[in-house]
Amino acid sequence: MKSIVGRKMGMTQVFAQDGTMYPVTVVEVLPNVVLQVKTMEKDGYEAIKVGYEDKKEERCNKAELGQFTVKEVNEETKETTTKVICTPKYVLKELHNDETTYAVGDEIKVDIFKAGEVVDVVGTSKGRGFLGAVQRYGYRIGPKGHGSGYHRGSGSFATNGRTNNRVHPGKKSAGHEGNERVTIQNLTIVSVDVEKNAILVKGAIPGPKKSIVVLKTAAKGSAVKTEVKELVNYSAPKAE
Repeated sequence: MKSIVGRKMGMTQVFAQDGTMYPVTVVEVLPNVVLQVKTMEKDGYEAIKVGYEDKKEERCNKAELGQFTVKEVNEETKETTTKVICTPKYVLKELHNDETTYAVGDEIKVDIFKAGEVVDVVGTSKGRGFLGAVQRYGYRIGPKGHGSGYHRGSGSFATNGRTNNRVHPGKKSAGHEGNERVTIQNLTIVSVDVEKNAILVKGAIPGPKKSIVVLKTAAKGSAVKTEVKELVNYSAPKAE
């Protein structure tokens, strides 16, 4: 299972040479630097810790800078030296179930994916604030006339005709909406631009613009059949 960290930049549309239009989300995928390799023997699970997007060193404290260094022991002299892995990064993520074996300092680049592959995209949905039950769940409003005092209520709290003097689990009511982890499955990669470090994913993905997302091989991708047609290359010189 391949996975990589990127940043959602927004949506646009691209066209295939036969006129097919693809609505796509542009994901900027800068190189992910491997900072730590976690193993079953040492950590109890397997994963790799990666850093994304450069950060100025003066904006980090000593604890943060320590995550971007590794200690090496000289077997002959038993001296310990500190080696800098890379420049500090803004985003740190753990990627699980990766098929490829990585070492500390390796870079995961956008070319691990190809057009036509099916991926799952994980992100944090847009925060909607505190919403009432009507807007949050689409409840029907009450009558507005004839002295009715019920307009935008959350409905009966009874379950099977009884309330038991409590709110039963699962009751849909007003509350905070959004700003939670969301996974959209089985999205097709339309194009991969290695030079611009960008991936075009067909359809919408969770989160606002400039939010961090994780692209990984679809868990159900083997059952999904996709076909991506060759896109129009507007940068290519026109034939005379």
